[in-house]
Amino acid sequence: MNGMVGRVVIVGGGTAGWLSACSLAAARPDLSVTLIEAPDIPTIGVGEGTWPTMRATLAAIGIGEAEFLAACDASFKQGSRFDGWVNGAPNDRYFHPFTSPPGMPARALLAAWRDGPSELPFAAAMTPQVHVCERDLAPRQRAMPDYQGAANYAYHLDAGKFAALLARHAVQRLGVNHLADHVVDVRADGQGGIAAVVTRENGEIAADLFLDCTGHAALLIGRHLDVQWIDRGDALINDRALAAQVPVSPGSPIASQTVATAHAAGWIWDIGLPARRGIGCVYASRFMDDEAAETVLRSYIATALPDAPDVPIRKLSFPTGHRARFWQGNCVAVGLSAGFIEPLESSAIVLIELSLRALTENFPASRAAMPIHAGRFNALFRYRWDRVVEFLKLHYVLSRRDEPYWRAQRDPAHVPQGLADMLALWRDQPPSTWDFPQAEEIFSAESHQYILYGMGHPAPDGHATERARAALAANGQRARTLAAALPTNRAYLDALLAEDGAGPAHMEGH
Repeated sequence: MNGMVGRVVIVGGGTAGWLSACSLAAARPDLSVTLIEAPDIPTIGVGEGTWPTMRATLAAIGIGEAEFLAACDASFKQGSRFDGWVNGAPNDRYFHPFTSPPGMPARALLAAWRDGPSELPFAAAMTPQVHVCERDLAPRQRAMPDYQGAANYAYHLDAGKFAALLARHAVQRLGVNHLADHVVDVRADGQGGIAAVVTRENGEIAADLFLDCTGHAALLIGRHLDVQWIDRGDALINDRALAAQVPVSPGSPIASQTVATAHAAGWIWDIGLPARRGIGCVYASRFMDDEAAETVLRSYIATALPDAPDVPIRKLSFPTGHRARFWQGNCVAVGLSAGFIEPLESSAIVLIELSLRALTENFPASRAAMPIHAGRFNALFRYRWDRVVEFLKLHYVLSRRDEPYWRAQRDPAHVPQGLADMLALWRDQPPSTWDFPQAEEIFSAESHQYILYGMGHPAPDGHATERARAALAANGQRARTLAAALPTNRAYLDALLAEDGAGPAHMEGH
């Protein structure tokens, strides 16, 4: 039982499973990696937003940027825009861009912004990226090296096509063994872990380490190992979503950001891809029934895309929470089997990436070392899930909307204590790295600043230095330079797809 770890079995496909396979096989070519995927179980396939970490992930597993963009009908994401979250007024809009404010004390920057002559919103003053987004511009030029840009960026993508690309890459280029089979049983090892999974067609498949990528079913971590589920629905009350895929006209603009529009009992996501827009309605079932939510969604689509055809709508119910432990014995939960939080701020895929980075860079050499690795992994990811819950809740507690749903979101009884403490501190000082001490925070101090001051939270007193004023002035000049130099998202992606042999006919076929 204390032998070397050389065989890894991943149960489940989709983004979590195939990204796990690629990451492990690329980082550790000495490992035997097998992925078992039921051939007739569809993946959730809704998650279309990523974080800038995805660029390093794709580079590390050996997929070129142009190949990725073409294969996944992907587009660039440079942040999120929030419409109607503060008070629902027509001009209620703020940005959370991916580029940080200038590298100097936040208090001085806040004072320079507050005291300056411009009426620019906080994010537009702190980074030129907002101006790039408002013009539907790409963050890079075609001639730039892969995964480099003039502004920090991530992607929007077709999740089903992304999983298919990863599967091809894993099997054809990285040597991953793929079994299309059903896991019908799990054999325990007598040490609190798993010895083998039993498949319908291929019998027992033994391994030293197992990854549970079976989604909400959580076949290994939940059903077999019985690791507790911790419900976080007390803080984040949304539990339903309706999702639609709406085709767009060739040549139409492609947005540079996810747009999240608040409604009476939740919010609507709007994600632009080259051939379609992914639009969905997130809501709390105790404040809005399914029929009312569909009305809200179809009304949004009719306003945003008046010429769009009638499209089918998919209903999703979801638990909000995570496992008490994510690594139990010799089993690691990755993806939805580890937890799920509503799709606000696109945390799902980045949590997969961070899980895999923690695993591959601290891979256990032997079963004897696993308890140490598991303890560290569990502590880190419990911290990360807590931070995700608090960051998402921040968007709700700062709202001044007056519908019953929004009042319930602000109820102090349902605000995590960690967030309540931070909000008390942030009355006197801006969010800083002292508040977020981990080396790789999912949501940085700067991200919290964009939400706080975008939503009108009072800025603490401070002195505007000449250096801070100069930095904000330089942002204005940089915005003009980028606007003149960068192509639109549509021009960039159409040219790439034409070069790839995928012209408008290919695009319209989706």
